[in-house]
Amino acid sequence: MLTIDKPVSLGTGLGGDQALHGSLVVPEGNERRDAVLIWSGSGPTDRDGNSGQALKNNGLKMLSHGLGEAGYVSLRTDKRGIGESASAVSREADLRFETYVDDALRWARFLKDVPNVRNVFLLGHSEGGLVATLAAQKFKAAGLVLLAAIGFPAAQVIRRQLAAPGIVIPQAQLDEIHSIMAALEVGEVVPTISAELGAQYRASVQPYLISWFKYDPVAELAKVSGPVLVVQGTNDLQVSVEDADRLAAARKDIFLLKIKGMNHVLKVAPNDREGNFATYTKPLLPLAPGLISAIADFLAANS
Repeated sequence: MLTIDKPVSLGTGLGGDQALHGSLVVPEGNERRDAVLIWSGSGPTDRDGNSGQALKNNGLKMLSHGLGEAGYVSLRTDKRGIGESASAVSREADLRFETYVDDALRWARFLKDVPNVRNVFLLGHSEGGLVATLAAQKFKAAGLVLLAAIGFPAAQVIRRQLAAPGIVIPQAQLDEIHSIMAALEVGEVVPTISAELGAQYRASVQPYLISWFKYDPVAELAKVSGPVLVVQGTNDLQVSVEDADRLAAARKDIFLLKIKGMNHVLKVAPNDREGNFATYTKPLLPLAPGLISAIADFLAANS
């Protein structure tokens, strides 16, 4: 099915006058169709699933186009502060996790008002799974898709990453990281940070981390009443199958799908670290087989 991919924008920025930006994929024709809001993961990840030119995989762009070819409208966005939406943050210290949730709600309502859109589904990838979950508590979505989504509180995920094989951090620095995170988990800012940790834990980013650390994805998912699909790749080195199992246990009626060999950027990849992460820079590598059809089946079943 032929699709149109066109730029769209929304509103004004936090404390500024810059709009948020995204891409709307619409199948050709005037039929009424269901739509999916795609929310990207943590850090500087843009609407296409890329973190700059160095980590260009186009996973979310391919997902959007694949859903379009299956007959669904989709909207993927540059988060506030990222990509074309970079200038929508005037002060980093003002950013909170709830800011993204509020933005997702605004985009969901925008999508609902697109001509010929019938139902709106929410889809969150990685950290975006929690954003979509919190948005689903306030927006009456037809369903929620959690794709390679984190299933543990963020501080626990970071601790697990610090202890992963191949990660070598000087003990003094590791001790400081654990001390900082312990403070942030109870809502306390840490005024003095060593220069080596400034990029991750600078004063201006600590309010955001505090707002993020307080959420347990499973507890929040249990509050969502609509249909839920959890999709997880077995070769994802960033989010584990254990995360998916934990999310699926939030409610008895959640459907869990594990895609063999799929990694965090939704491509088939080997399980070794070097080979797996090599796919993060291959934008022409296709999505894992079965991913689009599985999501499309869920959308059709809950239309």
